[in-house]
Amino acid sequence: MSAEAPDARAEELAAIVREIRERVRSRYPAGGEAGEVRIPLTDLMPVLHARDAAEGKVAAIGTVNPRPPGMINDAIQLGKRILARLLNWHVREQVEFNRAVVASLDAILEALNANNRTFARIAAALDAIEREFRERAGALETELRRRAEQLEADARELRDILAHWAAWRQDWEHKLASNESQFLRAVADLQAGFQHRVDLMEANFRDLVHIQRRDISAELERGAIEIQKRLWADLEKVRVEFERLIHQELRLIRQRNAARAEESAATPARPAPVGAAEFADWLKFAERFRGSEEYVKAQQRFYVPFFEGRQAVVDLGCGRGEFLELLREAGVPARGVDFNAEAVAICRSKGLEAEHGDLFEWLAAQPDSAFDGIFCAQVVEHLPPLRVSELVRRAASKLVPGGVLVVETPNPECLAIFATHYYLDPSHRNPIPPALLVFYFEEAGFGDIRVERRSPALQAAPCLQSLPSEFREAFFGAMDYAVIGRRLG
Repeated sequence: MSAEAPDARAEELAAIVREIRERVRSRYPAGGEAGEVRIPLTDLMPVLHARDAAEGKVAAIGTVNPRPPGMINDAIQLGKRILARLLNWHVREQVEFNRAVVASLDAILEALNANNRTFARIAAALDAIEREFRERAGALETELRRRAEQLEADARELRDILAHWAAWRQDWEHKLASNESQFLRAVADLQAGFQHRVDLMEANFRDLVHIQRRDISAELERGAIEIQKRLWADLEKVRVEFERLIHQELRLIRQRNAARAEESAATPARPAPVGAAEFADWLKFAERFRGSEEYVKAQQRFYVPFFEGRQAVVDLGCGRGEFLELLREAGVPARGVDFNAEAVAICRSKGLEAEHGDLFEWLAAQPDSAFDGIFCAQVVEHLPPLRVSELVRRAASKLVPGGVLVVETPNPECLAIFATHYYLDPSHRNPIPPALLVFYFEEAGFGDIRVERRSPALQAAPCLQSLPSEFREAFFGAMDYAVIGRRLG
């Protein structure tokens, strides 16, 4: 706001006050006025004089004009009085009317006096209002004058500011540019810090999710393992009970066969095939000295890839059917043959295809090139040495060109086998060195022959760790080995 605005408002207010005063003065002129407001009052003196004259006239009715004293005057006055009394009945109404008019004048005069008194009070009130208005106008004028002086001081200060505005603006623009640069740098730093914190939070969140996922997975795995353990324990109990029942049935069958053999002792029996010696409890013997079915399956799982995709596989000496189960899981059609009737019964109880018979006789009864894969594990050590090569030759004749033959047997190169497992089985004949079995394969027409050494002795006898490594590998290496070959066309 400029400095001229308060002065203009003060001048405008003073002009309004002057205009009001002129209007009051023009409406209520001086002289015969009530109070300072000067309200014109009614002049009642002429009315008062007229009333007094009328009362004088009314009072003079019926009086006689004065005369000098004397007889004549008295006679005249008496005549007038008599005449006045005679005319009294005629002028009575006029007299009363005149008196009523005088009374009306008195009432009008009194009313006008009351009006004058009212106007006097109104004038007094207006005087009070005018005094209050003058006081307020004076206070407003003083305030306006003070504000005008303040505005004038502000205007002088603004003039000083305008005088220094150019230099101040240049300095301000320089500071603004500097502050803007600092602000942008601070914003960039804050953005970088925020992004860094976001990255850290995201990394921490991912780590936390990964840890939680790992913990949950581990907990689920532990729960699954625990459930699996309980399931396997229950299955083991069922299997043991089932095997116990089978053992009892087979034992009863053996006892009956033994009784029948005693009855027919006079008839000579056909000699049993090699390796047909029966133990008191063959399943218990295999469980203790060869290992559980799970252990045997874990060892023989290594050979499954050699038979994948083949259509006719046979397991010679299938035993409890561990390898047949592995082939069934891999989707490979396979069957087994074993001389032990109990083993064949176990395989059939698992839904596996197995036959009871002598290996050589069974192979002789099969047509040539009937199979594309033959597996024989832990069997040849039970045969007479000269019949091992015969088994390999017969197997070769029953394989198609490209068919695979796998033969697993204890490794006599490992001295630990003789101190632990080999002589636990009384049906074992002679150990077969790897080089001799490889020679039999070559003579039977196999190629691509390889030797796989299995079951390190160090796992069964950790005390071998103290021996020198070269000596340990030479004399205490693998406890089993397998020769793998493919029939040449």
